[in-house]
Amino acid sequence: MTKEIKTNVMRILEQEHIPYTAHSYVGAGVINGVEVACALNQDINRVFKTLVTVSKSKRYYVFMIPVATVLDLKKAARSVGEKAIEMLPMKELLHLTGYVHGGCSPIGMKKLFPTVIHQTAVDFDTIIFSGGKIGYQVELSLAALKQVIPVELADLIE
Repeated sequence: MTKEIKTNVMRILEQEHIPYTAHSYVGAGVINGVEVACALNQDINRVFKTLVTVSKSKRYYVFMIPVATVLDLKKAARSVGEKAIEMLPMKELLHLTGYVHGGCSPIGMKKLFPTVIHQTAVDFDTIIFSGGKIGYQVELSLAALKQVIPVELADLIE
């Protein structure tokens, strides 16, 4: 009998009584979001990646965009009222969020940062994003996500 693995993200969702579906894939090596969506046999527009940015004033922001797209830093900065933001250096991700590259989830970070998701999330009944550990994804509705963390919608992609 194999024990079902629960990530912190899944524990948080269960604690808050938020319904979700867990997905897992094999791929401990570096794997990109499009490959994750394909491994899960999911629409690449419905699978979101979580990106962490920093402003000149050292404020941190989280953005969620479809895995096959690129974050437009100018649009992202405008969406949070900043003049400019840049991607957080990868070496700072674990210390700041508690997550590693490829396993970063907007749920369960060490601190709650302003989070903005690309506006196409409303086009789907559910979206899929990192479960907080490489190889694990969670699927839930945007309304359910908003019950766990405050999320704004904006046009964020190039």
